Amino acid sequence: MKTLCLKIFSILIAILVIWACKKSTAISDKQAILFQVDYINYAWGYQHTGFLIDNSGNILTYKNPQDWNFPDKDLNISESQVKANIESCQRTGNRVSAAELKKYTAYIKNISSSKITAMKNVAADAGNIEYICYQFSGNTGTYKGTLIKMEGDFTCENLNFFSKKVAAWLKSIQETI
Repeated sequence: MKTLCLKIFSILIAILVIWACKKSTAISDKQAILFQVDYINYAWGYQHTGFLIDNSGNILTYKNPQDWNFPDKDLNISESQVKANIESCQRTGNRVSAAELKKYTAYIKNISSSKITAMKNVAADAGNIEYICYQFSGNTGTYKGTLIKMEGDFTCENLNFFSKKVAAWLKSIQETI
């Protein structure tokens, strides 16, 4: 009887440990965008292009949109600003598969809790391309952006292990659109 109780207690402890360690990767259905690749260059005339990936995996592009809402210096942007930006985008007809989207969305939480390297000036007149992931807070109606990587005139990158994978994935999508 004592060994049976010990076995049951051990199984319950193991289940609790597994449950406590399980990471939540669910993204709210209210979160309209998950990722953004944004390029800006002021050197040879204004250029502003990029794409968004929404919560359904749709790839939405933009090129020199008027009245674009940029995130603040901390990469925060309101829900209404995101909706207006989405309206300025073009649907490409390209989609990220549900499995692929789930895989890369699962990295957002880890990336958002990591530090970013110091910014280095490495070029001139190349502009900057930023790879960003977002988390939405329904309580505040705000998207909190996290820089994954920046390339161009200035470079820096997120130190999280998964950031290199996500940046490479976003670059591969960029090459197809």
